[in-house]
Amino acid sequence: MKYRSVAKTNIRVSEVGFGLWGIATSQWRRFTESEATGLLQKAFGLGITLFETGDLFGNGISEELLGKALRNRRDDIVIATKVGYDIYDYARRNQVFRPRLREIPQIFSPEFIRYSVDQSLRRLQTDRIDFLELHNPGWHQVNDEYLWEVLDNLQREGKILHVGAALGPGFGWLYEGIDFIQRREPALLQLPYNLLEQYPGNRLFAAAYSKLPHSEAEAEDLPEFKHGRMNSDPAFRTSFLVRATHSNGFLDGSVTASTVFPASDPRSRRSNPALEQGLKKVEQLQFLTGRETGRTLGQSALLWLLAEPAVASCLPTIHNEEQLLEYTTAPERNALTRQELAHIQELYVAHFGLKDEKQKYNGTMARELARL
Repeated sequence: MKYRSVAKTNIRVSEVGFGLWGIATSQWRRFTESEATGLLQKAFGLGITLFETGDLFGNGISEELLGKALRNRRDDIVIATKVGYDIYDYARRNQVFRPRLREIPQIFSPEFIRYSVDQSLRRLQTDRIDFLELHNPGWHQVNDEYLWEVLDNLQREGKILHVGAALGPGFGWLYEGIDFIQRREPALLQLPYNLLEQYPGNRLFAAAYSKLPHSEAEAEDLPEFKHGRMNSDPAFRTSFLVRATHSNGFLDGSVTASTVFPASDPRSRRSNPALEQGLKKVEQLQFLTGRETGRTLGQSALLWLLAEPAVASCLPTIHNEEQLLEYTTAPERNALTRQELAHIQELYVAHFGLKDEKQKYNGTMARELARL
């Protein structure tokens, strides 16, 4: 395992982190408590020090699992957790374990953020959170001075060490991300991003490297971003935490032409043409793998992300020890060359020689909407 420093902090994190979403919810597979804590302990044993969770995951269960698994290793690990959804009142009123995300109200009031932090600290069995991420914030949270005041106060009290934001759900949130970086400069910004799905993440990286000429400027006013091949240092001290690293299985080899997803799997909503398009793209990436490169496809996907210095850590979905071993050894494999990075960029710009797909994005994707 290799480690990187997070901008604006004295904290170093493992280049591959462990996101607890997958072990605290039942959308992909179910874990017993002993299976989950055992996998977390094995992850630590293989060099993972960054553990990323959220109070929403299993209505607090993921935080409890992390607290139980690694409470004796607190000074050796880095904890990032998220707040912003009212899991408390919703659960009381509806008595459900795992509601749909859109059914749960978001609250970013100072009182609720402070209450949520205290509850997370209790579940995590710790006295501080290294990185507190606002969970799926909207554009208005960028300018909410009351929110940022309580975050500052929590830092002064030592309950949280640094502030971040996790954009979502899904891909999008262009101007939320740009304005968080350029107006608030959080220590961490989490986003979905991978070599098959680079937009709008590539515009957010561009926003970290170059300051917009004025507050109302468009994303198109930013200079071109070349992943892993920028010739200058970022202008803003925000590090990136990347999820959706393997494009829902296309980049780890688990999705094939014969794959049938169960109805409970969110990937079951993909159309057959989308499946075919994804597999055709993956075929063109085989030059990254093989005996001569020393990399698997799954490792190559992580190494592509880690070629970009602004990335602090990756959060691949980990469900078993086989994936854990493959991903934790990725940083030790041969790094992607500048030629490989340039070829990936050429393929992406050309849509891999396929018909351009219409992608639906969430959040604020036009500057005029951010003015409302």
